[in-house]
Amino acid sequence: MAYSSSPQRLLHLLSLILLLFAFCSISESSQFCDAGFGYGESCGVSSSSSTKLLIKGGTVVNAHEMEVADVYVEDGIIVAVRPNIKVGDDVTVLEATGKFVMPGGIDPHTHLDMEFMGSGTIDDFFSGQAAALAGGTTMHIDFVIPVNGSLLSGLEAYEKKSKKSCMDYGFHMAITKWDEVVSKEMEIMVNEKGINSFKFFMAYKGSFMINDELLLQAFKKCKSLGALAMVHAENGDAVYEGQRRMIELGITGPEGHALSRPPVLEGEATARAIKLAGFVNTPLYVVHVMSIDAMEEISKARKSGLKVIGEPVVSGLVLNDSWLWDPDFITAAKYVMSPPIRAAGHGKALQAALSMGTLQLVGTDHCTFNSTQKALGIDDFQKIPNGVNGSHRNGIEERMHLVWDTMVESGQISVTDYVRVTSTECARIFNIYPRKGAIRAGSDADIIILNPNSSFEISAKSHHSRSDTNVYEGWRGKGKVEVTISGGRVVWLNDELKVFPGSGKYVEMRPFSYLFNGIGKADAKYLSSLKAPVKRFRATT
Repeated sequence: MAYSSSPQRLLHLLSLILLLFAFCSISESSQFCDAGFGYGESCGVSSSSSTKLLIKGGTVVNAHEMEVADVYVEDGIIVAVRPNIKVGDDVTVLEATGKFVMPGGIDPHTHLDMEFMGSGTIDDFFSGQAAALAGGTTMHIDFVIPVNGSLLSGLEAYEKKSKKSCMDYGFHMAITKWDEVVSKEMEIMVNEKGINSFKFFMAYKGSFMINDELLLQAFKKCKSLGALAMVHAENGDAVYEGQRRMIELGITGPEGHALSRPPVLEGEATARAIKLAGFVNTPLYVVHVMSIDAMEEISKARKSGLKVIGEPVVSGLVLNDSWLWDPDFITAAKYVMSPPIRAAGHGKALQAALSMGTLQLVGTDHCTFNSTQKALGIDDFQKIPNGVNGSHRNGIEERMHLVWDTMVESGQISVTDYVRVTSTECARIFNIYPRKGAIRAGSDADIIILNPNSSFEISAKSHHSRSDTNVYEGWRGKGKVEVTISGGRVVWLNDELKVFPGSGKYVEMRPFSYLFNGIGKADAKYLSSLKAPVKRFRATT
């Protein structure tokens, strides 16, 4: 085809480019639609679906009470919770008789779209959140990793990553080095950016790990800001020695990972962090509690009156380390995480601690790598990216079902306790309750309908994560999330997921949660108990 002028050729070329772009966009949307992921209107589902919902006849469950009632939702907010609510024809009605109506789950511990150990997690803020919604989790709190130690640069990167979010989310901030610049940036995070928690690594010698001197300074800073200090508790120096020991013994496979960082090293670091936080008198949150050793240190601290929160993760509750000895590398590598999954017996003890309140809430540490990425460590367990598809790992979709099946169906916790450990306590700790974590007038309409008589089965073929494996493969249980409502929109119904990128909101979290109540009085009591300085008189000659 010939044109008489150059502008015409440019116009034709531009048209072709726009046509190709449109085709690619439609193709991508179609792929997600076919997989059960809805990209808004491109899947035949309006992103501005009915803003009025009535959930009728269900048993409404909060952390401390349950009642048969209707729940009326308008414009993403719960307007009323009471029996026999009458509505007009413009309201979408969901029947929930014989089912539980609960706050959507809040996952306190995730790593979406994160670079780690020379690789990157395969779930981003869209695929990871979509998987979460299919499993009944309606909010998560992700860890921002600093860029070259800079908190501001790290946050900027994560703000870009999270633009494709399809559900609400918040941020913790990891601290990977310590100096005055970091200290000042922490103030900005708390006062301007809605971040009220900071994570410190006692492990990963040579990269993220900080020593006790810096940990003390960091704890003092957290206390002054009303921010919650969080720790990954493993003795990094001893783990480094354990790794050297395994290599010297010729143990290079996945089992070497667990053998190099035994429970005693998790227990030691947990005890040390607790004592340092107690010395500063600031609350402490211990992430991914995986062993009896760590759990017992938390129990002892709480009995003595210290404000310590213990977070088990799903994999630690329900799995054991036997798979790490599987002769097939890919199978064994799926179970590599830090701290490691422990031997049989630890999980049962963690379940009991959760039921008794020694541990307070359940996370996932969702940090998903696929089998190809795991194969990077085929000759050296130290190079295996840490993360199964269940907890450093992939449990963001499975958490709600596995906690129900393991804890409620077994009679270890009540239905109200289930709401507490999967949603409400997280909302309280991170100061977003009752906006989140409650079914009450004025709360966000993040709601699930769970059928206790329905069953579920977990499989990599049907899960919504991008992972090609699932460490819970074949798990069958009772208690299924049949409906998920996020921000007043029905996003999971009849086993179909209808979500679109950009619909999620960033939730700012204020400092000075309930954990800081009484801290000032305790400090004053401590000062008055010192009976110092003593006024002494010097003899004169």
